[in-house]
Amino acid sequence: MKSTTRKLFGTDGIRGTANREPMTADIALKVAMAAALVLRRGDHRHLAVIGKDTRLSGYLIEPALTSGFIAMGMDVVLVGPLPTPAIAMLTRSLRADLGVMISASHNPFEDNGIKLFGPDGFKLSDEIEAQIEVAFDRAADQRATSKGLGRAKRLDDAGGRYIEFVKNTFPKRLRLDGLKVVVDCANGAAYKVAPTVLWELGAEVVPVAVAPDGLNINRKCGTTAPETMQEAVVAHGADLGIALDGDADRLIMADEHGRILDGDQLMALIALNWHRGDRLAKSGLVATVMSNLGFERHLAGNGVAVTRTQVGDRYVVETMRRIGSNLGGEQSGHIILGDYSTTGDGLIAALEVLAAVVETGAPASQVCKVFEPVPQLLRNVRVNGVDLLDDRAVKAAIVAGERRLGKAGRLLVRKSGTEPLIRIMAEGEDQALVAEIVDSVAAAVTATGRAEESAAE
Repeated sequence: MKSTTRKLFGTDGIRGTANREPMTADIALKVAMAAALVLRRGDHRHLAVIGKDTRLSGYLIEPALTSGFIAMGMDVVLVGPLPTPAIAMLTRSLRADLGVMISASHNPFEDNGIKLFGPDGFKLSDEIEAQIEVAFDRAADQRATSKGLGRAKRLDDAGGRYIEFVKNTFPKRLRLDGLKVVVDCANGAAYKVAPTVLWELGAEVVPVAVAPDGLNINRKCGTTAPETMQEAVVAHGADLGIALDGDADRLIMADEHGRILDGDQLMALIALNWHRGDRLAKSGLVATVMSNLGFERHLAGNGVAVTRTQVGDRYVVETMRRIGSNLGGEQSGHIILGDYSTTGDGLIAALEVLAAVVETGAPASQVCKVFEPVPQLLRNVRVNGVDLLDDRAVKAAIVAGERRLGKAGRLLVRKSGTEPLIRIMAEGEDQALVAEIVDSVAAAVTATGRAEESAAE
């Protein structure tokens, strides 16, 4: 019987509701087998590194992936709950052929996902993911012999390795002594390593959301609910707040007044510091289409070029590699520091910001508010698993909105690659006009009858 290629990968690996396709044990096992086949590169004993966040369903997906790799003759190193960037780092450090992170990032605990890294520590390209999809149903034909099965073991010092790696990115001449820092770990993958790094560098640490129970990841905490971190900063009189997401590849911060510092402000700070210190690559930085116009204008005015790419940190990284940039990221808080990491690392990015605060001796409110953003509004409309962007009325609303904004602003309407959402973003000098345009497009999407009420961010 002729097999058909199964579409598994979205913009950030495979993601879905745990114990429902595609996030079942059966599919995870077959994905591991297919990935082992595609990434086979010689006759040596191949190795996969598997990490996870703190979701209950990690106990379902981890052994399934392990079985799949072992069935193909690949050895496995299990490192337990660690941030996504730690898995990328360990894949390179251990000379593994493949790295796997089991996480749905900022999504609620009901979801889970599988992110794959190649031996260089970078997320797999679209082309390699497509090869894995093609191999999904035929990899079992090339299973190892009984004698050739792989083995699995745990790496007990994996967390310690990552902690030292992160600390070594902080300038040796500086310490965090005297700083009180709130760190919200989202009850996720960084709940042990993030407070430890900050404390060992000298900070007084106020840990928040560091008691994962398998069900509370990202629940009223982390980057999706930064109010928890903001309130803790004010309540404890902290100098600064850090909020990570479930797998700690995303960062949002707050100054001493509890005011939010998003990814754009943090990237701008790092870019200008690196530019002044002759550390920023001449190609400048890479940001997505979601980054604020004020961000781009301010950096351009200071001699820093900004290259835009589609939404998704993997596309930011691909563009960085193509143009030779060593800094990039997203407004949502994925920040990639190419001198240190191959993917977004919330903890390393936070240390760059903390270094700037320590070096200047000024409050975070003065150091980290780099530019004045243009009024921007983002609204998410939940859809019933359908793509409504080809609907005639929706397209008409988009065209009308673009016409009203003209060259003074932008309108971006896109389908989310990780959730069943239509994301509507508009920005321009006139805040009231921006709101009207977002309302009109959201109303057109909702009027199709295949969408739910939208929520502004």
